[in-house]
Amino acid sequence: MGRFKPLSTAPVPERAILVGVDLGRSDWSCEESLAELARLAETDGAEVVMTLTQRLDAPVPKTFIGKGKVEELCSYVRSLEADVVIFDDELTPSQQSNLERIVGEPVKIIDRTALILDIFGVHARTHEGRLQVQLAQLQYVLPRLRGMWSHLVGEQTRGGIGSRFGQGESQLEVDRRLVRARISTLRRELERLERRRGVQSKARWDSGVYRVALVGYTNAGKSTLLNRLTGSDVYVRDELFATLDPTTRALDLDEGRKITVTDTVGFIQKLPTMLVESFKSTLAEVRAADLVLLVVDVSDPHRELEIEAVRSVLAEIGADKIRCVTVLNKCDLVDAEQLRAALLEHPDAQVISAREGTGVRGLLYRIAKEAASDSVTMSVLVPYEKGLLMKMVHERCQVMRESYVQDGLLATVKADARMASTLEPYRVEDEGDGERDATAEG
Repeated sequence: MGRFKPLSTAPVPERAILVGVDLGRSDWSCEESLAELARLAETDGAEVVMTLTQRLDAPVPKTFIGKGKVEELCSYVRSLEADVVIFDDELTPSQQSNLERIVGEPVKIIDRTALILDIFGVHARTHEGRLQVQLAQLQYVLPRLRGMWSHLVGEQTRGGIGSRFGQGESQLEVDRRLVRARISTLRRELERLERRRGVQSKARWDSGVYRVALVGYTNAGKSTLLNRLTGSDVYVRDELFATLDPTTRALDLDEGRKITVTDTVGFIQKLPTMLVESFKSTLAEVRAADLVLLVVDVSDPHRELEIEAVRSVLAEIGADKIRCVTVLNKCDLVDAEQLRAALLEHPDAQVISAREGTGVRGLLYRIAKEAASDSVTMSVLVPYEKGLLMKMVHERCQVMRESYVQDGLLATVKADARMASTLEPYRVEDEGDGERDATAEG
């Protein structure tokens, strides 16, 4: 190698200090919430060098934390050579500006919302996903623009020509107009994409396809489960928010029925409201589902709190009335005693390991059972000229008996409510219907 030492080109992780305030209002303890914040920071490429906590009845209006704690924070920033300070709760624009001034440049002061938005910005891959993240980021930035031009606003105090039309204030108004215009443009584009998604969703509804949506806390294993069920190769990684964009795959059940399974964005406690708002069109896939599989990491000690966080977002988007099955994933990571405890909480849950394949056949049986729960057994005669309808009978129904007669396809099928209404004009009386209905119910 001689005298020359090779230089590493790997990015140097930013050194982060986490700050949490225990207000005594959350089901999550301050330590648990900060542990999750640390995982978020690491997902975004930072190295957590310390955590700082304080117990308060209410946040301090000027700096969120108390004056003594701010001084303590400044000393830790200098001694640990921190690059960024991340607060676990959302800071107001003035609190962020005051803390930046006290701590001093070049240290960045951000909050949990900004961190999540940054992670979403990195992980959004589709055009719609990027637009949704950009909209949320601009909504976050808009009220914080003033601090960005404070150095120009200060020039007004010098007096002289033009001092009544402050350079900083004029630049601030220009920027505000630009940001508002961009927000309006993004909203229009997302509305257009939502209408298109609505047309696609209606087409799936009209086709009679049974739709299953995977929801759950981030990193619960939804994408791994989608891959296991459908044999697809959706991106999977052990990190928070590895998947943002919804992915839909087709799946053929053993009975011959075709369904779709959709993987959705992971949820998290304190998920920023602006993100939920921006991702409404994506989350519409959940609202349109016939069945929701709530995927839970059974090995996570905070699983009950995570389930509540997911149910809260489902209620927020109007999807809490859809039939839901709890899926306890990662059973390979817990012992029998832990699994029994989880099943006591959720006796109707399906236990699986998406990674190992354990319990997946049982889950498929449960999905088929749920899909058939509103099914009707009927005999139909579909004319030969209705080729598309014949195809739908074979793809969307469980065909129990069929024969080709002079007038068309004569079949006894088990169909869901939507498909049954489509086939009703072709229904024929069959003396075996009553017997088959009794057999199906048995």
